[in-house]
Amino acid sequence: MSDVWVEVRIPVPAEAVDLVCEAMHQIGCDGVTVAQCDLDAFVPPDPDEVLGGDQLIRAYFPLAGDAAALRARVATALGELADHFAGGRPPAIELVEVTNEDWAQEWKQYFTAERFGRRLVVRPSWEAFAAAEGDAVLTLDPGMAFGTGTHGTTRLCLEALVELFDAGATPASVLDVGTGSGILAMACAVLGSRRVLACDIDAGACRVARENVADNDLQALVEITEAPLETLEGRFEAVVANILAEENVRLAPQLVERLAPRGHLILSGILIEKEALVRDGFAPWFGGPPQVRRQGEWSCLIYRKDD
Repeated sequence: MSDVWVEVRIPVPAEAVDLVCEAMHQIGCDGVTVAQCDLDAFVPPDPDEVLGGDQLIRAYFPLAGDAAALRARVATALGELADHFAGGRPPAIELVEVTNEDWAQEWKQYFTAERFGRRLVVRPSWEAFAAAEGDAVLTLDPGMAFGTGTHGTTRLCLEALVELFDAGATPASVLDVGTGSGILAMACAVLGSRRVLACDIDAGACRVARENVADNDLQALVEITEAPLETLEGRFEAVVANILAEENVRLAPQLVERLAPRGHLILSGILIEKEALVRDGFAPWFGGPPQVRRQGEWSCLIYRKDD
């Protein structure tokens, strides 16, 4: 393992966090953190350069060779995502050298035990946690695949799931579409589901999700697959999709097809200004409006399928 790392700081809009994290992974990043951006730290050097957004990604690369070459790789990767940034241009980035010890402390200050709803707790492995009676506890460290519970979209999904389970509607089977770190799938397992299938077309995300499932001893309940949604079979009492609004709409027929009668469909990854897009996209299959949860700029829509 490298003793010295390069921390690349990238301000991004909330809707591009997943895409940028994945892009950094593709060019050799070994880990990321995501936090609210301190805009004062990223004043553009000239009037023609734009800020990226209100989230700050810190991507960590092993120090190998010329930092200028790394900057160029990052710039190229961000350039391919230019349409997701204000003005159609990538943001200014900052490179900082850090040691292993610095990196470890950097990660730990952003990730502590979090409670979702009444009884779900997600904690990092380095933090001791005294569980109360009835708590369902997951151990999950920040890594390449998106989702440790701190991002608004993940939190909305987790809280919606806890509410569903606590209402006595425990789904025996769950499908998690775009599983990322596997956090939603694992949450369903510890909350009481007997079978959880989690799919993601990203091989790296599936590898990390399988590791997280094993770390929590949930292999008997949670299956991770790289198979595309359209190839999956069977129906599930709950379907969860924490993906971008446009992807939710594109996959609407397949998501509804996988949902069992009287099942619940939980959709997140939806910016509030795109909530109407998703509502319209799912209207053909649902007679009434969804239950809506919101946090910050994000929405989560919860539908129940008729008989």
